[in-house]
Amino acid sequence: MVLKPRREVGFVGYGAYVPRYRLPNAEVARVWMQGQGSTPIKEKSVAGLDEDVVTMSVEAARNALSRAGPVDPNQIRAVWVGSESHPYAVKPTSTIVAEAIGATPYTQAADWEFACKAGTEAIQAAIGFVGSGMARYALAIGSDVAQARPADALEYTASAGSAAYLVGPAREALATFEGSLSYATDIPDFWRRAYQRYPSHGGRFTGQPAYFTHIVEAVRSLMECLGTEPPDYRYAVFHQPNVKFPISVAKQLGFTVEQVQSGLLVNEIGNTYAASSPLGLTAVLDIAEPGDRVLLASYGSGAGSDALSIRVTDAILERQRLAPRTRDYVTRRREVDYAIYARYSNKLVR
Repeated sequence: MVLKPRREVGFVGYGAYVPRYRLPNAEVARVWMQGQGSTPIKEKSVAGLDEDVVTMSVEAARNALSRAGPVDPNQIRAVWVGSESHPYAVKPTSTIVAEAIGATPYTQAADWEFACKAGTEAIQAAIGFVGSGMARYALAIGSDVAQARPADALEYTASAGSAAYLVGPAREALATFEGSLSYATDIPDFWRRAYQRYPSHGGRFTGQPAYFTHIVEAVRSLMECLGTEPPDYRYAVFHQPNVKFPISVAKQLGFTVEQVQSGLLVNEIGNTYAASSPLGLTAVLDIAEPGDRVLLASYGSGAGSDALSIRVTDAILERQRLAPRTRDYVTRRREVDYAIYARYSNKLVR
């Protein structure tokens, strides 16, 4: 049941990008609720007028290549971008990213979709692609400029960010792949039909039986297959739609708050959708030490969860400083009001 390639592979490089603009949740409450009531997070990242899934993916990919050392982009045989906010309905994001980093023309380019787990499914595919021997390197990216209907609960959390992972041979890796497992069923908790501008969701139904059931089943089954338990992991990263869900699911599985805290970015940058758990993992890798074991579990509405187990190698220490750390992007912030946010998010439709 566990997914593991015959050829040992791992993350050769990783990189993150988060826009500098921040919308405080108190500002959303001021506009729609007269400043009353509690807010689910502190603030969220907002993409600028010149930023989208493509530009953020390029920035994250370049950071991943910087950490990979002397890797020729022409050796990257796949560039895969997972997102639910690709800028074009017909025209791939992946070819633009591949061109920008110098990976064209002999590369396999594709866009991935599965709500908020599009990034981790691209990672799984890259692991299989490299692990099969078909490629030396494959680049997997999770990136989103999340949209939310004005005054909807999602508007408090839907944000922007990107995370990229260059998968390659284990001997070159800063973290090796131990195994993966996916759990998926048909759960209509979140959806957007063609030509609809904003997604719809099932409110509390998105928690149980959606988010919690899928992550719990994926993680428990993976640990059972690998013979591991929560204490075997230094860090755990879960999909972050809000602050409560990842902490709650961690406790259900037997992980401590301390194991989760290092990758919990949602209170400062919001829910970056396909980049949510991958971005949390970049923050963990920024501080990880050789020998640390890390658990990653994504969640995508519709619904499914990808659980992965990785182990950090000695190469991590020299690679961490070769590109901006995720915390550098998180702390680099410029506050905007709701009017600027509405303009930057293209909510003022003519």
